[in-house]
Amino acid sequence: MNYTIEKNEQYALIRLAESDFGDSVAPDFEALCKGLFREGYSNIIVDMAPVQTLGPAGVIAIRRVNRHCSSEDGLLVLATNNDDLIENLDKAGGDDLTILPTVEEGVDAVFMNELENDFRSEDDDEYDRGGSVAD
Repeated sequence: MNYTIEKNEQYALIRLAESDFGDSVAPDFEALCKGLFREGYSNIIVDMAPVQTLGPAGVIAIRRVNRHCSSEDGLLVLATNNDDLIENLDKAGGDDLTILPTVEEGVDAVFMNELENDFRSEDDDEYDRGGSVAD
């Protein structure tokens, strides 16, 4: 699998350099993502701009990685503006895939997801009161 990877504190960005995301790419993609999970990354952005076709093995790999990201309160973002690929992913991947047109929007989605997770994990009592409490 041909790719480049950029690691950030919040996410890992995989820029694919493959036109077919199928049988030959899927196992390598999954192995790469498993390595990222071991390193502590739960947010993965995949730049799929060069990808033109998506095979069944690619769909399975994407679904597995998405499920793992979700279980860690992370996000898998697929960045593509290829309408045929988006339609394929929508049909095969279900409603829980995050597909955005650009990597920049993917970065924004990751930060929004992190904020939501932070708010969920904080003590809600402080925010539920809405002001000072009189005795």
